[in-house]
Amino acid sequence: MERSFSTQFVSDGVVLIGKKPLMNYVLACLTLFNSGKPYVTVRARGVAIFRAVDTVQLLRKAFLKNLSVEKISIGTQEFKMPGNIDGSTSTIEIVISKSNSNNLNTSTG
Repeated sequence: MERSFSTQFVSDGVVLIGKKPLMNYVLACLTLFNSGKPYVTVRARGVAIFRAVDTVQLLRKAFLKNLSVEKISIGTQEFKMPGNIDGSTSTIEIVISKSNSNNLNTSTG
């Protein structure tokens, strides 16, 4: 069963970004880290991509100074729209951790 990105889903270290306020997703990430998860994956698609990036940036700047971006994956999800019309949307997946271990730091300042 495929889960919708329009609702906040937190399980197995994954936060799906949708239309809720930014702080909901920041709090979800903090909760996962505080529960002992070494990595948190932030996923979004379409117009919610900016909110995923903002979530990670807010975590880095205000809450977790030692936050590392481990991996960023971008892609395209293809689907059928009503009327049998092909559609597609962009996707992003950002894997973050609190450790200072071997990481890909993509900060721009």
